[in-house]
Amino acid sequence: MRTMKTFFAVALSVLFVAGAIAPALAQEPVTIRYWQYYYDTKVTAIDTLIAQFEAENPGIKVIHETFPYEAYGARVAAAVPAGQGPEIANLFYGWLPAWARAGYLQPLPIDHAEIESEFVPMVRAAYMNGEYWGLPTGVRTLALFYNKTMLNAAGIQEPPRTWDEFIAAGKAMAIKRGPFFVQLGYGFGPAGQDHHLIREILLRQFGGVPYSDDNRTVLYNSEAGAKALEFYGSWQLTHGIGDVEFFPGRATYRDGFIAGLIGMIVDGSFAIGTIRNGVGDNFEWGVAELPVFDGGEPHNFGSFWMNGLTPRAFESEAKLEASLKFLRYITSEEAMKLWLREVGELPARLSLAEDPALASDPVYGPFIRSLPYSHATFFVDEEGQRQIMVDAINRVLLQGVDPAESMRIAAEEEQALLDAFWSR
Repeated sequence: MRTMKTFFAVALSVLFVAGAIAPALAQEPVTIRYWQYYYDTKVTAIDTLIAQFEAENPGIKVIHETFPYEAYGARVAAAVPAGQGPEIANLFYGWLPAWARAGYLQPLPIDHAEIESEFVPMVRAAYMNGEYWGLPTGVRTLALFYNKTMLNAAGIQEPPRTWDEFIAAGKAMAIKRGPFFVQLGYGFGPAGQDHHLIREILLRQFGGVPYSDDNRTVLYNSEAGAKALEFYGSWQLTHGIGDVEFFPGRATYRDGFIAGLIGMIVDGSFAIGTIRNGVGDNFEWGVAELPVFDGGEPHNFGSFWMNGLTPRAFESEAKLEASLKFLRYITSEEAMKLWLREVGELPARLSLAEDPALASDPVYGPFIRSLPYSHATFFVDEEGQRQIMVDAINRVLLQGVDPAESMRIAAEEEQALLDAFWSR
């Protein structure tokens, strides 16, 4: 009898323990990883979003890991093919072709109509081979930063709205002592944003397009392309509003603007914080939409970092569900509002891009208002394609090469690069 009692006692104990363990196992959170390169404000913003997300989704744990920019690509390349690393990775949209080909990413299982109806048009640059591969939390456009104090001292009260007004303002602010500039009207940045200025803005304003619709053919070896480069070059060679070699070495156009030595620069919304902190109370500055030709249509360049799913996200239904839920969370309206405040990048959703309060903001407004007419270049080799256009600029400004010939050389070089990519 004692043996039977002991047996039942043990059995009840086992059942009790098993019953206690089962709910605990059922509540074990799904763990996913999010990777990005280290950029202080982005890290802080993602940490805030993770805390909010986990509070709303107690069954999901998100581990946030960051790496130095220079090492980030190599870490992804080493981890993902080995079945390690993140479920969600942040990447520059221009890296998409290389990352997709290498198998670091998988297409998003999200309806295309949903993406195209809810996100700004430039997100189309994340579309390749009939699929979308990522979504951004924030996007960037370009605008004209101007030194309001310097502009007013030159007798001009409003920032330029046309290219004629831009040249006039540049001439009024440029100061030379002998053959050397001591103050520029415009700060050239070929490797900064000016290669975009030529390819996606001036070229289109002159009636051209940079590439074919399928992104396989270079089209800027054209009359519009030659006019775009010639017009840009005239700012230095004809009108004398700046000098591409004003800041040799490591200093840049942005440094010169912050130092109060340059009246105008073209830069991205991502530079707002740097410029605001650098200028401080030293002078008044403002932001304006990029100029247009009289009666012409506006165009702008846009870019973004996007969040994509790696093969690890597809290892189980639970992981995929958690990964998609987090990706949707960090690309939601609320996340984008936080991103604008903390990082300075623009909302990627049309509902926010069309918000009158944001569009009327004196600093963010010029960037936001340009979202509907901004183009994101489809890069197969962002670094290589950038250098080709920088070389085209330098041939004109530094070597005296005819703009049409320089664009012909650039188009030939870039076509070879595109052909090599698509042939693989």
